[in-house]
Amino acid sequence: MERKKVGTGLIPPNVQNFIDWAAEDTEGFWGHAAEQAMSEIKWFKKWDKVFNWDYPTFQWFIGGQTNISYNCLDYNIEKGRSGRAAIVAESGETGEVKAVTYAQLFDLVKQYTKALRGIGVKKGDRVAIYMPTGVESVASMLACARVGAIHVVIFAGFSSNAVADRLQISGANYILAQDEGSRRGKPVPLKPIVDEGIAKCPPDLIKTVVVLKRSTEMEYPMTAGRDMYWDEFLACGEGQSDVCEIMDANDPLFLLPTSGTTAKPKVTVQKHGGYQIYVYSMGKWIYGLKESDVWLCTSDIGWIVGHSYNVYGPLLTGCTTVLYEGTPDYPNKDMWWAVASRNKATAMWLSPTGVRGLMRLGIDEPRKHDLSSIERIFCAGETLNPPAWSWLQEQVFENRIPVMDHMWQTETSGPIFANPYGLGIVPIKPGSAHIPVPGVVAEVVDEKDGKPLPPGEKGIVVINKPFPGLVSTLWGDTEGYKLNYWERLPVTMGKYLCGDAAYMDEDGYIFFAGRSDEVIKIAAHRIGTVEVESALISHPAVVEAGVSGVPDDLRGEVACAFVVLKQGYEPTEEMRKELIAHVRNTMGAIVVMRDIQFVGTLPKTRSGKIMRRVMKTLWIGKELGDLSTIEEEASITEIKDAISKMKG
Repeated sequence: MERKKVGTGLIPPNVQNFIDWAAEDTEGFWGHAAEQAMSEIKWFKKWDKVFNWDYPTFQWFIGGQTNISYNCLDYNIEKGRSGRAAIVAESGETGEVKAVTYAQLFDLVKQYTKALRGIGVKKGDRVAIYMPTGVESVASMLACARVGAIHVVIFAGFSSNAVADRLQISGANYILAQDEGSRRGKPVPLKPIVDEGIAKCPPDLIKTVVVLKRSTEMEYPMTAGRDMYWDEFLACGEGQSDVCEIMDANDPLFLLPTSGTTAKPKVTVQKHGGYQIYVYSMGKWIYGLKESDVWLCTSDIGWIVGHSYNVYGPLLTGCTTVLYEGTPDYPNKDMWWAVASRNKATAMWLSPTGVRGLMRLGIDEPRKHDLSSIERIFCAGETLNPPAWSWLQEQVFENRIPVMDHMWQTETSGPIFANPYGLGIVPIKPGSAHIPVPGVVAEVVDEKDGKPLPPGEKGIVVINKPFPGLVSTLWGDTEGYKLNYWERLPVTMGKYLCGDAAYMDEDGYIFFAGRSDEVIKIAAHRIGTVEVESALISHPAVVEAGVSGVPDDLRGEVACAFVVLKQGYEPTEEMRKELIAHVRNTMGAIVVMRDIQFVGTLPKTRSGKIMRRVMKTLWIGKELGDLSTIEEEASITEIKDAISKMKG
């Protein structure tokens, strides 16, 4: 089948040629990309073969030997970056600021490496990390990789049930934890959650728990023979080696469950070779990462974004990564802006949920700060609705810099649709995640027959060929991997199913409408939840909206919405009617609203994704399933109350 060229007329020729090359010879393209990256990515032994596909699993850079920790640390030291700041970690909760150079981080990781070997950790062992984002947690990740162990980072704040699930499914025998965290000024006991989680596991699973003590007031229980404090852990490293383990390109680097917008998280596996080539390449091609950058990504290390672009991507490039622990509005409403200004950040990575939260706090907050060092902004996690984009692009930055939406998943490890800023920026279209990145061959197809759809028609997003950052299996569940991603729809068998609904315009730009199972079918019209949410947010009173389809006897489905208002607006009956009329005027009569109710917060994952399935499931009265990743459990009660009002 002849492939339609993406973005004819809008894409710079060098970018278009790159995209075409990748589509026509994916294996050759990625082989060349890996060779070009050798200035920053060291291979102890070059690969014998670029790619092998044993459907549905696959391997990249077969026979190659490397280690991502070596490339983040040793290789940077060899390049003369010893004195450059590697990490600046700021806590909005405690006010603590900690900065380490590449040389200091290298020494710390070598110390942790010896300690891990001292407590018995070997290549292939799984080590759980239950710690807030900071220098010590990042160094722990790098030390695990250096030993050849597989790290399993668990968001510090997940419940004991979520901890137990992740420990058991990964088979982790070791835990690195912090005794206490903080949220909005209040202590969050972490060690008791770890203990409760362990109690729900088989008694012989956990061998050692290492605890980094932060609390100055509380002494949490320690289990003799199993638990040790951090200084004891470091003492175990005496006489041990800090040499970096040589890893096969297809040895696992880390396990990470999906973020939980679907009912059951799936445990993805990323590997040393393909993962680092992908995050390094996307860092260059999409983010334009360079050694002189001060990179501020507001994610937590518990998510894939935190893994790829708080930790590995920036360090592979040799730049400075700024880590922030805390919320954007505590103790002050300008925390993110202050961190960016204070560190002279050159780039920011924000979630659309974060942007909408900043909108809610007001334009006066960024205007308190000198943000002139910032050269570009990237957003992902949800669709960046045009009103939120406009606020950031036009009001905050006054069109001085580009604000670019893009899209990726836990399973892809990095961007799959984006503006290729590092290669040559393409025109920004508000509401679009832009174009498929070089090396990712994607299209929108009809879910009934699997055929590519013409511009403007909604369908499901598939990727035709594997790429180095794509997860190649689920931990302990190869069959589930095949069924979930490659054979869930018979018409797309042999293609990776993203699970998102979208359409492409005549220029090849993609516009996401939500998860494919969240598209609302109103009297045979397919309406994306994101489209209705964007219409609502375009009203000056609305800062955030969550939309779901609900059953309707006449039309099959209609839309219901849960709306968060900006400060200064009241949730009145007149406002409800005004918003329903606004959606109708914006999108047309085909969008039928069942009702709109006002809430203070939406159910979201802790990584900022709206959990629309929760809304629909509550409406139809089914079991909610796994909610381990939900940010605020109180949001469930709010939605339940709102649904009760809707149903009268």
